Amino acid sequence: MKRELTCVACPLGCSVTVEYNDSEIISVTGNTCKRGEAYAKTEITNPTRSLTSSVKVNGGILPVVPVKSDKPVPKNMLFECMKVINSVTVEAPVTIGQVIIENILDTGADIVATNNN
Repeated sequence: MKRELTCVACPLGCSVTVEYNDSEIISVTGNTCKRGEAYAKTEITNPTRSLTSSVKVNGGILPVVPVKSDKPVPKNMLFECMKVINSVTVEAPVTIGQVIIENILDTGADIVATNNN
């Protein structure tokens, strides 16, 4: 099989071609740096994404606080993670870096606040 990707590992945005079969990557071409090769391999074998959202806050200055995952989570788990995030309400005050949800869905990623509220 062959898949065309636009690499997002660095600002160059290379067009990368990955040839693969069900069990292995055969070749990666078009990348101009090693990060592009690693990105393409991961995107084919186990795609992940950083997750950003907001969580409801009781008693805060604003009704929500922005949050993000501290590491990428598996792409196929994004919607399930969002269900968990949407079900959470925290009490003010909230501080930058505060862990809002620890190890969301056993992914190893914490959901942390990215602003004060």
